[in-house]
Amino acid sequence: MSLKTAGTCSANTPAKPTAGHSNEVLKIPSIIEEFKPEIGIVLGSGLGSFADAGALDVNTVIPYSQIDDLPLSTVPGHKGRFLLGKFAGKRFIVAQGRVHLYEGWSAQEVTSGIRLMATSGIRTLILTNAAGVLNTDMRPGEWMALKDHLNLTGTSPLLGGAQFVDMSVVYDSELRHQFLAAAASCDTIMFEGVYAGVRGPQYETPAEIRMLGILGADAVGMSTVIEAIQARALGLRVTGFSCLTNWAAGLSQEPLSHQEVLVRGAAAAGRFVNVLKTALRNGLD
Repeated sequence: MSLKTAGTCSANTPAKPTAGHSNEVLKIPSIIEEFKPEIGIVLGSGLGSFADAGALDVNTVIPYSQIDDLPLSTVPGHKGRFLLGKFAGKRFIVAQGRVHLYEGWSAQEVTSGIRLMATSGIRTLILTNAAGVLNTDMRPGEWMALKDHLNLTGTSPLLGGAQFVDMSVVYDSELRHQFLAAAASCDTIMFEGVYAGVRGPQYETPAEIRMLGILGADAVGMSTVIEAIQARALGLRVTGFSCLTNWAAGLSQEPLSHQEVLVRGAAAAGRFVNVLKTALRNGLD
């Protein structure tokens, strides 16, 4: 596995303004354009080992710091770099870490990496996150495929324009069922459910968790929903997965901690690699 850094590929090609931030002109490193990625993945807290474990045949590493106007994460478990590589015969661009609203970034800034990936040519986006479990039929340590979401962040990356994007089907049902079939063939438990996206950074109170349950949420986290909104506005096929890392507040006597999220996420990443590999071999595109 040979690695090249963005220091050898500083040439950036201006791209057209894209949905969600009409005044922004993204500058795509030429090496990304030349690679022509087909599928994008965003790795959530603790899930960076997907790339570190050698699942991806990486040939280029591009730190976010070497791309103009791309925000940098301050959160442990988010390395802040793009990886270009091949996996099961497909060309991937992998965002190893994301930024969040709770770090002080705007919704447009949080989703700038999604716009970059869309401009680079991907048509399919896989979003992953670490989430707390509300649904007691599920359990920590397993995976949940997102069939819908609740955007409770109070914002949208589409603010600033009359972009009335249809959100009837955010998460592609065909892609989801391909992953569910792949998980079954790998003897990996994968639930389906509704993800509630909140702003954070504090964890929820037991009363808030009860409210989310009434609203129909199965899991809760602090990312993903505005990325999915931006991706759909750009016409991407989107699928999303939550690594269920802990019981939500009030469902366990254990205190909530980010360290637990990282540990559980790292332990579950290997199983997701197997599911993804199987889905690709079965014709995922």
